[in-house]
Amino acid sequence: MKALTFSLAAFAFAALSSHAFAVDTVVHNQEQANSPFASSVVVPPGYTTYYISGSGPSVADPSAPAGSVQRLGNTVAQTTSTLEGLRQRLAQLGLTFADVVQGRVYLAADPYNGGKMDYAGMNGAWMKVFGAADQPNKPARATVQVANLVVPGALVEIELVAVKKVP
Repeated sequence: MKALTFSLAAFAFAALSSHAFAVDTVVHNQEQANSPFASSVVVPPGYTTYYISGSGPSVADPSAPAGSVQRLGNTVAQTTSTLEGLRQRLAQLGLTFADVVQGRVYLAADPYNGGKMDYAGMNGAWMKVFGAADQPNKPARATVQVANLVVPGALVEIELVAVKKVP
């Protein structure tokens, strides 16, 4: 019992000590440079958190039938337009993609990709926004394949978590 008590006390001290000496900026941990996302992101105290609900693509081809994939485009087109919509939403909150610390991507099967999820296409569009020369930060991210999304014809939905230092 004494060993367990000592171990718990040592663990608590180490946790508190590391917290007390933490930096005051967000840290994006990136073990693999070519990865489209960070392995973890550390947000210190003093930041406001913004939860941005799932967002989907804009119409790419208004002449295509409503509710069709053709109307919204393939995975690359949908990821690009979804990220553009999210860029605008972040701007309304006074944020940029550099403030994003976590993303969740939901992908449906793409008929333009042989009826399979186009993970590579989504990553290509994603990396034009995250980890790019003008915006090197990469958020932690999960990507999930889904059977369908709420909007007919949608192949992509993305939600974000962003943080901003409290002035």
